[in-house]
Amino acid sequence: MVAMIGGGSARAVNLEVGIRHSFYEGPLLLDSLRYQNGVKETLSITRLSYLLSGFAIQRDDGEWVELGEQTAWMDLGSRRNSFRLKEIPAGPYRAIRFHFGPEALVNHGDTAQFPGDHPLNPNLNGLHWSWQGGYIFLAVEGHFRAKDGEPKGYSYHLAGDANRVRIHLEAPLDLRVDGTIGLDFDLGILLSAPRTISFERDGSSTHSRKGDPLAEALVANLPRAFRVTQVLSTALKLPQSVAVKPLYLPKTFTPYAFTVSGSFPLPNLPRDNPLIVERVALGQALFQEVAFSRNGSISCASCHLAGQAFTDGRRVSVGVEGRTGNRNAMPLFNLAWKTRFFWDGRAASLREQALMPIADHAEMDETVERVAGKLAATSVYPPLFERAFGSPEVTAEKVGLALEQFMLTLTSSHSKFDAALRGKAVLSEEEKRGFELFMTENDPRTGKAGADCFHCHGGPLLSDQQFHNNGLKPTSDLGRYGVTKVGADRGKFATPSLRNVARTGPYMHDGRFATLEEVVEHYSSGVQRSPTLDPNLAKHPEGGLGLSAEDQRALVAFLKTLDDQ
Repeated sequence: MVAMIGGGSARAVNLEVGIRHSFYEGPLLLDSLRYQNGVKETLSITRLSYLLSGFAIQRDDGEWVELGEQTAWMDLGSRRNSFRLKEIPAGPYRAIRFHFGPEALVNHGDTAQFPGDHPLNPNLNGLHWSWQGGYIFLAVEGHFRAKDGEPKGYSYHLAGDANRVRIHLEAPLDLRVDGTIGLDFDLGILLSAPRTISFERDGSSTHSRKGDPLAEALVANLPRAFRVTQVLSTALKLPQSVAVKPLYLPKTFTPYAFTVSGSFPLPNLPRDNPLIVERVALGQALFQEVAFSRNGSISCASCHLAGQAFTDGRRVSVGVEGRTGNRNAMPLFNLAWKTRFFWDGRAASLREQALMPIADHAEMDETVERVAGKLAATSVYPPLFERAFGSPEVTAEKVGLALEQFMLTLTSSHSKFDAALRGKAVLSEEEKRGFELFMTENDPRTGKAGADCFHCHGGPLLSDQQFHNNGLKPTSDLGRYGVTKVGADRGKFATPSLRNVARTGPYMHDGRFATLEEVVEHYSSGVQRSPTLDPNLAKHPEGGLGLSAEDQRALVAFLKTLDDQ
């Protein structure tokens, strides 16, 4: 028997669910090449991310209570290891069940319906195959030591309605009050029991196509990989959401109509800085303001030109007195979907990012306090600040908030490729071939030969918004490691969007490649192996994909369809 919640008058309680991730019962540490699977292959795990849904608990009389449309996204890298099941009828229960992945209707539904902080928002979880359709239920990626001693990569993605796995766990739950249950997800068992998985024997990649024995092994092993470790009759206190109050909202204002492509996931816009026309206008003016620089020679727009997708066309940007830095100017569009900024992710918000170049010696070489003073001394800016913030006072914080608003409005979604998806344009045969290569995994085991671009550049945003080591010849710039000091981040840089990519060269964080042809050639034959090379590149042969000259041309042709028209 099955009962749905919401139909009775029983008092409702909550159940906190915490999941411990382990490897043969020992703690699971990311990026640690120390574990051994059932055939004694040494491996590490660099990514563990999955979606849970279809929650239900079983009463002592055997009746199952379905908990409605509640979904959880777990991700070891971002330390998402607990969630709350709400509105449970109070009483005693004896078991809990849930599924890996959403039900079919949701799996193939419109992803743009989910708010920016919803577990099923693709921009949040990074677990959706966009044009291929459907969610990835479970992603396990990492490195393993091959027979020759060299580390290689593996990428296991479980998906597809037929592979939706149900987990059933016996657990005495006294939920007359809020409760807590602790679970253990053992990755050692996932890779070994009842079916032993070998990277060398069974392959280093699966995308769960029909009949794939690797996907079948993961489906068989998942139910045994979970166990109950703790049941409490009192709930562990998860952080409560706090109401956010808008900062310096004027008494009268005009809401800004933020428009977004229907194919895009909804962004998680800053709730303390709601978009208003007056503040966006101020931010646009400040973006052009040369008073930001010490000698009045450059503005934000000097390195971010609208006609070049807000880049500057230089290998590295030039600051005051001709000073040069060591990184390429990143494009400024679709920033509403990002959560870390700069090539190394050192800024956690756009308002923070906007102020950093001011104090950088190689860029504007000024202080934010002096900039605020310069703006306040003009006759132009105090009235603009009055309209945008309800006060003529100019502060560094307000400058950051205004610039954040303007940059949030810079969106890109009108390329030839977008038009082709809507049936309003037609790709050439070469462009179609390039798209096929872009979206096809390179996996000799299954006879697939592609460019494998979609792992990092999939989805309508054409970026996973993460940081990767993409096999560049190393320099003294260690990328993300300079911020985190975590060894696994050596050589990792932000994944730029491929939208407008024909306009944003030269390419990579240091502008080392002048053309798209050079970029494609890098992935074909120039990938440098290192301990932190992304698993989706490390699984390929030495050097790279080995694409033919014809396929390289087709891939470049497709990339050129991504420019806004």
